[in-house]
Amino acid sequence: MAHSARRDSPELPDFSLLKRLARDQLVYLLEQEHEVDKLYKVEYKPITSTSDQLCFLIRPRIKTVKWIYVANADKATGKFRRYKIIFTPQKFYACEAVLEEQGIFGDVTTDEWAFYLLPLDDDIISLELPEFFRDNFLAGDQRWVRTAGSALHLLHSLYGPFSKVYGIGRCSKMAYESWREQVAEGEQRTRQAEIGRVFLIDRDVDFVTPLCSQVVYEGLVDDIFRIKCGCVEFGPDVTSDKSVKVMLNSQDKVFNEIRNEHFSNVFGFLSQKARNLQTAYDKRRGMDIKQMKTFVSEELKGLKQEHRLLSLHIGASESIMKKKTKQDFQELLKTEHSLLEGFEIRECISFIEEHINRQVRLLKGLMPKDYRSLKAQYLQSYGVDHLLTFANLRHLGLLVEQQPGETLTVMESKVGKLVNDKTAGKLTDAFSSLARKSNFRALSRRLNLVGEEYDLRVPRDMAYIFSGAYVPLSCKLIEQVLERDGWTGLEEVTKLLNGNEFAVTAKNDAQRIILVMFLGGCTFSEISALRFLGREKGYKFIVVATAITNSSRLLESLLDNHV
Repeated sequence: MAHSARRDSPELPDFSLLKRLARDQLVYLLEQEHEVDKLYKVEYKPITSTSDQLCFLIRPRIKTVKWIYVANADKATGKFRRYKIIFTPQKFYACEAVLEEQGIFGDVTTDEWAFYLLPLDDDIISLELPEFFRDNFLAGDQRWVRTAGSALHLLHSLYGPFSKVYGIGRCSKMAYESWREQVAEGEQRTRQAEIGRVFLIDRDVDFVTPLCSQVVYEGLVDDIFRIKCGCVEFGPDVTSDKSVKVMLNSQDKVFNEIRNEHFSNVFGFLSQKARNLQTAYDKRRGMDIKQMKTFVSEELKGLKQEHRLLSLHIGASESIMKKKTKQDFQELLKTEHSLLEGFEIRECISFIEEHINRQVRLLKGLMPKDYRSLKAQYLQSYGVDHLLTFANLRHLGLLVEQQPGETLTVMESKVGKLVNDKTAGKLTDAFSSLARKSNFRALSRRLNLVGEEYDLRVPRDMAYIFSGAYVPLSCKLIEQVLERDGWTGLEEVTKLLNGNEFAVTAKNDAQRIILVMFLGGCTFSEISALRFLGREKGYKFIVVATAITNSSRLLESLLDNHV
């Protein structure tokens, strides 16, 4: 089931160096704080400790900094301690300003743990900055742009030089410029290039893909169980016993063979795997003592490990099936595909109205014909506190009220689809997604994004990650730029995406290792699509994301009560 790579596919760089660098720097910082006797989770309450020095390791978030008010509490009781705050990945002036406002700036020393990149797997690296999307694309706060530039600089220093850099989006361009500034300021070193071409892509270039329901196994596991830092916790519904935490990466041989597969193929593979495992166990029958000793020392441990993993993934698959059946998953997918194609709009609206009234998963599918009417229904069902959420969606261009006289051309994600319903006559309200004025229909035609479903046992293209119905726009752009070796011939496409594309050539001997950085989050479905493209074309893709996202996380970041 796990598709084999082409023989000419290159080897991926060893990213364990990133972990060692981060670990060594943290050890160095902590060694300055002797005799650490206890670790505390930072919460909004006093810390009860007899130590005369406290060290806090936190993200540079104003809310978290405000929690560190224990110094004032100590002053009130006449107690003196030393305090140190280590910000990761960097400290901001705004955080130090909060300390000053609280009157404890002079009592605290600060430092930075420049932990920019966390390797989650052989080909996935995360900045672990879920706030990047909201801060940059909604609030217009560009504080994390330099962080992204620093991450690029670190990769360039360790695995560069890059041969070519392509980018699209305003944030991508700023991150590129920040990286180049850091390169110019630093010492130039000549080293062997392990990474060839680099893509920088803003999340707001493609909002459609992360808002589509995931149907590859790894994406579904993330949707249902929530993968955090490459680790997932399976509860009793999966294990039939106590909860267990599992690392999900290429070291899990069972997971590695099904992670990129459409879910419809997973059960067949797991069943065959179980039969093969039983056959391997049955070999013990009739063995003599010498053969049994060899079997126990060389095979049994591996078989037991494989059996444990197989049981977990069978349990996870059964749990996914039960939960998705309850959520009318097939009807949801049919609705999404119809919206992408622009067909059966009346049925789609009825489906969404029903789910709003039933309160099926917050913001699961809001695409009304009459914007004001269904907005009122939504607020009545979920609460008027979501008025600001609607404002956030409007600000991002995910939900736009159609203005009189405008022509409708597009429909899109679960949050808002621009409807072109010929049977309904004139529409007064609708939704758009890609940018302020959606051009998804035109983009779909030019890039051939929407197609017909096909036999998922034999995937034809990257559309298999959405049952053959839709090729992710972000990944299609990468494919097209690679074929053209630049943006030439894609001028109409980039115009529809509001431009800001760029291409810079540093060397001509481009390697077949391609790094793709998603600024604002990336889904496991997109990662699966790029792995498929790499197998087909003989590339190896490395995905660097500010965070791993999905429809729920992206929408949760827009809620009015999000902190």
